[in-house]
Amino acid sequence: MMDILFSLGRASGQEIRDRLPDQPSYSAVRTILRVLENKGHIRHVEEGLRYVYIPAVERETAKQSAIQRLVATFFDGSSKAAAAAFLDPASSALTDDDLKDLETMIRKARKEKK
Repeated sequence: MMDILFSLGRASGQEIRDRLPDQPSYSAVRTILRVLENKGHIRHVEEGLRYVYIPAVERETAKQSAIQRLVATFFDGSSKAAAAAFLDPASSALTDDDLKDLETMIRKARKEKK
């Protein structure tokens, strides 16, 4: 849903629902929007009889928050375990160029850590 809002800039619940795969119920969409709003990720404005939702955080902030939750939830807080999962050839199809880019990022991270 956040990706849809970032792409559109603003959208009603129905507009978001229309862009979701497998068309969840409108009630389910509203529930998730309410949770996202309570957590401060989105806000709404009233336009006539409908709510229009707008991201309340920058995409980068939302991305970092999602990554932190993913690492905490599925990898016991271990960034190393998360990175290893992405590097596992059985679960991802990284190209040689991707691996070279990752090597460059690791070298940069090491330099910045010193």
